Amino acid sequence: MDFKLELIPIPVTDVDRARDFYERQAGFNVDHDFAFGDEFRIVQLTPPGSACSIAFGKGMPGGAPGSVQMLHLVVDDIQAARAELVGRGMEVAEVEAMSAEGKPDVFYARFADPDGNTWTLQQISAS
Repeated sequence: MDFKLELIPIPVTDVDRARDFYERQAGFNVDHDFAFGDEFRIVQLTPPGSACSIAFGKGMPGGAPGSVQMLHLVVDDIQAARAELVGRGMEVAEVEAMSAEGKPDVFYARFADPDGNTWTLQQISAS
């Protein structure tokens, strides 16, 4: 039996602003944007190369905007990934390294969406 994590709901205050951020600045692919009347709309986007998508919208149950914290986007080259996002106008923290003797180095760079949901770029170096 496979248990695949393929969709994470993200609470947001403004669906159009969130779509613009994730599509234009974060570079996520828009999978669909459907409205069912005036009370329900769902937008689903997927980061490039990921099997897991995010979804947000109007009329969706969930937590308060900004309540999703520390979602990780795993990358092969954190400096290039950070530069790409900064080039699209995002504020991304400087890369931080964590090391432990005998373990691979792990690198992190953090950013947030307009509602305060936080993300972390992560690179684990081969050793």
